[in-house]
Parts: sequence; structure tokens; C-alpha cells
Amino acid sequence: MTKQAKILTPREISQVLDVVAKKQYPKRNRVIVLLSLKAGLRAKEIASVTWSMVTNASGEVSDCLQMPDSATKGKSGRTIPLNAELKQALVDLWQERQPRPDQNIIFSQRASNFYPRALSDWFADVFKTLRLDGCSSHSGRRTFVTNAAKRCVEAGGSLRDVQQLAGHSSLSMTQSYIEGNSEAKQKIVNLI
Repeated sequence: MTKQAKILTPREISQVLDVVAKKQYPKRNRVIVLLSLKAGLRAKEIASVTWSMVTNASGEVSDCLQMPDSATKGKSGRTIPLNAELKQALVDLWQERQPRPDQNIIFSQRASNFYPRALSDWFADVFKTLRLDGCSSHSGRRTFVTNAAKRCVEAGGSLRDVQQLAGHSSLSMTQSYIEGNSEAKQKIVNLI
């Protein structure tokens, strides 16, 4: 069994965002990280997202990301409401680039799009720079799923909502992404 990607702490997330802000294409870099952390996208999905998936008929960044099956892992197409921080990062990047709707949001230096493997390597370089062992391009996705699971009850939701946001075919797959919390376990036991 392979070891799961490490979940990022709020401090580590800040460090990642600080590092990518100093690299070439800082606005693009911020969007890459936030698509992982705030929308729970896989590297393949981040590489596949086009502007038409996040814009409305007027060409403005909308409130949702529409992921068709073709941009996901098989049959996990879904609609993901945009987190406010992610939406603002998309607006900032759109204003800088003025792209066509069919263009990929994430671009490379040499091409109009980033390949999923290159994106995984990009994440690996960021985590290596920060000496964050155990992190990979999947760390943002696991962080998203874990944080969503912790907050879903507050929002009046359930794990089924988290499953749908993640595009998982089963609740058991979603549960395998969620990391437990020792402090929460102690609080639960104390409430009994």
C-alpha cells in the first residue's frame, strides 16, 4: 500500500503561497495552489481546466467551476462552488491574461497548457524548496477533503456533499482521504 500525501497545515499553506508568489507567473501559481486546496482538484484536473469552465455567458468569472467528465478522472464530472479566495485569484489572472474561453487556465512557459506530469513535478519542486517531506500534488486535494469533512456539519451538509465535491464514486473513497484529529477525538470522548 502506498503512503498517502501529507495534509498541509495552515502555516504550511501560507509558506507554499509565499514561495509560489516569488516564482515566475505568480498569479498563475496562486491559482494552481488554490485549485488544489480550495477546489480539491487533482493535478490532471488542474491541467485540464479552461476559462469556459469558470466563466459565465458574459465572460466574467462565475461562482462555480463546471468540471465535465472529460476534464476529470473518468466519470467524476461535477460542479464546485468557488471559494472566495480562489475566485479572486482567477479574476486577477483573467485580468492579467485576457484569455479566450477555450484556453487552459494553467499555462506553461513554452506551451498553452501544463501537462499533468509537469504539474506534479511543479508541486514536487515547491514542496522540496520548503522541505515539506511527504507532500505531493495530491496534498492540496487531501487537505481540501479533510477540511471539508471537518466543516460540512457546520454548513448543514454531510459526507455525501464532500464526496460529490471531490468527485469520488463512493463514500469509502472519500473517507480514505480524511485524516483524523487527535484533539477532536479527545473532545468527542469528553462529551460522552
